[in-house]
Amino acid sequence: MRFINLFFVGLIIFSCSKDNGNVKNFKKVTIETILEDSLSIRAIELTATNELWFAANNGLYGRYTQENGMRMAAISYDSVLPSFRSIASNGENVFAMSILNPALLYKLTPKPELVYKEEHEKVFYDALKFWNEKEGIAIGDPTDDCLSIVITRDGGNSWEKLSCDILPTVIEGEAAFAASNTNIEIIGDKTWVVSGGKQSRVFYSPDKGESWEVYDTPIVQGIETQGIYSVDFYDEMHGFVIGGDYTKPDDNTKNKASTKDGGKSWDIISDKKGPGYKSCIQYVPGSEGKAVIAIGFTGISFSNDAGKHWKKLSDEGFYTIKFVNDSVAYAAGNKRIARLTFTE
Repeated sequence: MRFINLFFVGLIIFSCSKDNGNVKNFKKVTIETILEDSLSIRAIELTATNELWFAANNGLYGRYTQENGMRMAAISYDSVLPSFRSIASNGENVFAMSILNPALLYKLTPKPELVYKEEHEKVFYDALKFWNEKEGIAIGDPTDDCLSIVITRDGGNSWEKLSCDILPTVIEGEAAFAASNTNIEIIGDKTWVVSGGKQSRVFYSPDKGESWEVYDTPIVQGIETQGIYSVDFYDEMHGFVIGGDYTKPDDNTKNKASTKDGGKSWDIISDKKGPGYKSCIQYVPGSEGKAVIAIGFTGISFSNDAGKHWKKLSDEGFYTIKFVNDSVAYAAGNKRIARLTFTE
């Protein structure tokens, strides 16, 4: 959504393993800054070779390794400096997509190449993800009466926008949030996309975007700033959504919900308890669907009982986070990137 540019948003993706069959009980996070700059970094990607990539405002992007440090570059299109809000790797190359008009999707490696452009007064893309090396998806706000969805089937070299004929119709005022690049979730061929605003729902494709269904949720909704900001699935059946209202970040009413049937139905969890507005939720891998991390500009929260009870690990806010292993992560946000170490 366009208004998201004016406010803090966040993202987190967390990774952890079982310890003798027990879910880890994190009690502390140590934060070490590795980059400070005048950037708004809301999307990061960690490749299979542990290169950390980021995309930011002012056309800036970069990659970091512990061996070589941080390397940064910038892209301009005519007189436009793209404001990037999503980044993803297909295992071969890294891609980043901008918000606003014109929407610009770049293949960053081996050198920047514009692979998709869309011009429309309403264009606004929010998230990007790949199913595999050949197939990927980007989603955005409606320019017609459906969500904007573009798909590649050739490794990201070309992208095609889906017709509204095969997509569910959106409700007026329904869109998506460019908050954390986690309003798309993929497991195998299955895909979930979440919306927010005046209507907050879950769009589902069982076949990599060939067909779509849509399911209602009980998450708080009804105005532009409310709804689902993030979705994650532990497996094909168990999922979690989180959000709220970023203009009322302490409000924890109906801002968290879970599913046990692949997203067809959702139940509010820990209502009026635990964290308020958060822009990202992620399951801890290896936790049997019990441990989740939630992040936003208000800090980092952790649950090891599938969201029933929560503890706040830090007041420091970030927009996005990805884990290297079960205790070390990189996080990015307003003017910095940091290495986070979680301990029990």
